[in-house]
Amino acid sequence: MAAYQLCFFAAVSRTGVAIGTVVAIGSGPVFTGALSWWLHGERPSRRWAVATAAAIAGCAALIGGGGGDAGGQMVSGVLFALAGGLLYAFYAVTAARAINAGAASGVVMGVLFGGAAVIMVPILLWRGVGWLAAPSALIAVLYLGLGTTALAYVLYGRGLRTTPVATAATLALAEPGVAALLGLVVLGERLTPVSLAGLALLASSLVAVAWPSGGVRRPLAVQPERRADERVEQM
Repeated sequence: MAAYQLCFFAAVSRTGVAIGTVVAIGSGPVFTGALSWWLHGERPSRRWAVATAAAIAGCAALIGGGGGDAGGQMVSGVLFALAGGLLYAFYAVTAARAINAGAASGVVMGVLFGGAAVIMVPILLWRGVGWLAAPSALIAVLYLGLGTTALAYVLYGRGLRTTPVATAATLALAEPGVAALLGLVVLGERLTPVSLAGLALLASSLVAVAWPSGGVRRPLAVQPERRADERVEQM
């Protein structure tokens, strides 16, 4: 998570917000599905593959429809964004594996993000903390830390208990869509026809991913106990 943050913002500074965000966030679900399949044999469904591809296309249209600065260091920026997407996938698969092994989701998130915070402290001290003296900056940091990170990833961890990690990563693509809607409602922004089409495609794709495929998945946290009971019965 520490390296993901560095890669993501390095990408945005080089390519611009639109391209950096699309590549980093859009590649995350693809890498997550591939890693989940490679490491744990959890092959994503065909519906997931089609819906994820459509969601990424919708995300690209939504963010790119309004234009934006492409930046002057495109190749390095895209590589940083891809590295960020891969690192995010490792985080998601690792967290899901720990929760699947029986660890509490809140504990898993606390360890991952607490460890990332410790790693980032030297960078914070190196870059300086004088800007925190401004009340607006302090409020922004508290909101980003408590709301968009702590609360968001506690909920994400709870979702991983019963949701396949590849599906969860794809559903996280809702982030650009929510941001666009908040821009419309709160900031009075306008979306181009391309962005509106991208928003509609993204929304329909996420519904397709989240729609139950039949059967109810058992909570991941109780699976180890069930397997242990099965081994006792076989003995």
